[in-house]
Amino acid sequence: MDAVRVALLREVLAGTEWPGAARRFAVTLRRSVVPAGGNLLLVGTESYEPWHLAAHLVDEAAWSGLPELAPTLVRHHVLPGDAPHLSVGLSRLEAARRGHTLLVVAPERPGEGLLERVHDARRAGATVLSLDGGDPDLGTLAHEALSVPGAAAELDLDTVQHLVSAAAGENSLPVQRGPGRFRDRLARLADQLTSPPPSRW
Repeated sequence: MDAVRVALLREVLAGTEWPGAARRFAVTLRRSVVPAGGNLLLVGTESYEPWHLAAHLVDEAAWSGLPELAPTLVRHHVLPGDAPHLSVGLSRLEAARRGHTLLVVAPERPGEGLLERVHDARRAGATVLSLDGGDPDLGTLAHEALSVPGAAAELDLDTVQHLVSAAAGENSLPVQRGPGRFRDRLARLADQLTSPPPSRW
């Protein structure tokens, strides 16, 4: 999702909790990784790998001049022949300690094995952040959690990841806009995203 679409999404969600919540979470992420020189580990669940968040954080790291935002994607299943940046398995979490940040993305309940590794990483001094679907055990382990319950009407966890990654790379706060009606803002966003580009002639 590019910057224009993120801006439109924020306009649609103005007056809801999500832009502010995503920004607060992103600030926590930056404050954790930048002074530590990076060491950001990103992991999902066995059935959900946060590929898009990894890619967006890499982009934001480049655009913002904050290379510390670029994560190491930790995977549950590494296959022979995978590229080096896709070959980091769960054993990498065992080396997490003070100065490391572990960002867990879990739309559904994480398995016990992942929860144990997250617990061990926190006990070793790592900062644990969580983008999740509301799992109480993961929320208890996280120093900072942003939960998107499945019943949330406005958006889903994938959309929140876009808001968080965009906010992580920003250097200033956005201009506040009037609240308006949610349906009106959603309709404007749909029109803008589906309208053809303006003619050059």
